[in-house]
Amino acid sequence: MPKSMTGYGRAQQLAGGRDVLVEIRAVNHRYYEFSARLPRTCLYLEEKLKSFLNGKVARGKVEVAVTITRPDGRDATIAVNSSIAEGYVNALRELNTSLNLSDDITLSSLLRLPELFTVTKEQDDEEETWAIVSACAADALTAFIEMRKTEGARLAADLCEKLDNIENMLRQVESIVPSVAENYRNRLYNKLTELLADTNIDEQRILTETAIFAEKTAVDEETVRLHSHLAQARELLASDNAVGRKLDFLVQEMNREVNTIGSKAQDLNITKLVVDMKSEIEKVREQIQNIE
Repeated sequence: MPKSMTGYGRAQQLAGGRDVLVEIRAVNHRYYEFSARLPRTCLYLEEKLKSFLNGKVARGKVEVAVTITRPDGRDATIAVNSSIAEGYVNALRELNTSLNLSDDITLSSLLRLPELFTVTKEQDDEEETWAIVSACAADALTAFIEMRKTEGARLAADLCEKLDNIENMLRQVESIVPSVAENYRNRLYNKLTELLADTNIDEQRILTETAIFAEKTAVDEETVRLHSHLAQARELLASDNAVGRKLDFLVQEMNREVNTIGSKAQDLNITKLVVDMKSEIEKVREQIQNIE
């Protein structure tokens, strides 16, 4: 069964002192488009994740979001700049003395002064981090693909039902077509009878005109091709490959054949069936926009 383009997968793992959360989500898109939301310290993961998904998703706008935290809070080292602190204290005491002020220097007053502390983020081992993230991403991808498959199966069932509706209407058209020429012959004969009254009617001329009319209104080629397109669409819907673009092309061809049938077949009942078929084909066209 084909897969839907929309999907979501989530996985979370605690390993190597890191709590890693990976989310993969996708929405409809004509082509494949990748984007990632990553911690600033892990931007190097974008290309790795892009390569990781390459070949596993054919169509859709895919976003991968990665969150990495350290439950122990040890992702940074804070150091005191003692020399700067000492310099501040000495300068403040000198100012107190020169201005004859009381010495009320406290730790809280020093905390408001700049550059007293240096915060150093711990440098992650890129390979170790990628090993953890990729394992988590693999689980998220499994859930993501499973959701796409489930939704794809529903879409395929709905599309097959619509294809059956189109084929049933096409068979009705085929059952009506043989009578169109005969109805034309009868109308022509009655019209000539009315116009010519008692004058003998040229039966051969009527047969010739009827044959010309039948040739102009013949839709055998179109109905055969439309049956073929419907069969191909069913085969694609039974496939596990990415078939969205091929289905899109087939729908265009179906619409072309139905339009030709409508322009050729000069019969009110066929015209009504053509309108209904075009309506059903439009529903198919809208639905396949959701298929990978």
